[in-house]
Amino acid sequence: MKSCLIVDDSAVIRKIARKILEELNFEIAEADDGRRALEQCRAQMPDAILLDWNMPQMNGIEFLRALRQTDGGAAPVVIFCTTENDVPHIREAIAAGANEYIMKPFDGDIIQSKFAQVGLL
Repeated sequence: MKSCLIVDDSAVIRKIARKILEELNFEIAEADDGRRALEQCRAQMPDAILLDWNMPQMNGIEFLRALRQTDGGAAPVVIFCTTENDVPHIREAIAAGANEYIMKPFDGDIIQSKFAQVGLL
């Protein structure tokens, strides 16, 4: 079973994403900010990360840059899931190492499609 770390400061978003991804047979872990997510990745690197941009402590882009410099941090597929949907944000995320980008709000079909596009399904 593949693992996915859901990183979002919204408990509601984490709950919705968890339900969708569990239905797609992912083992789920959660973090409510980038700092906690980085600690979890250092302890056990997931196969995928669904990542919000705007969070306290360490935002998504800061987390992604730190992740990609961590031992094993090149491996996870990172999919940004955010309201930041303008071209400069998307370019910045891809340049920092994101594999794909989902706009909020999302649904099960969107997540399934993006996860399939990056080879996770």
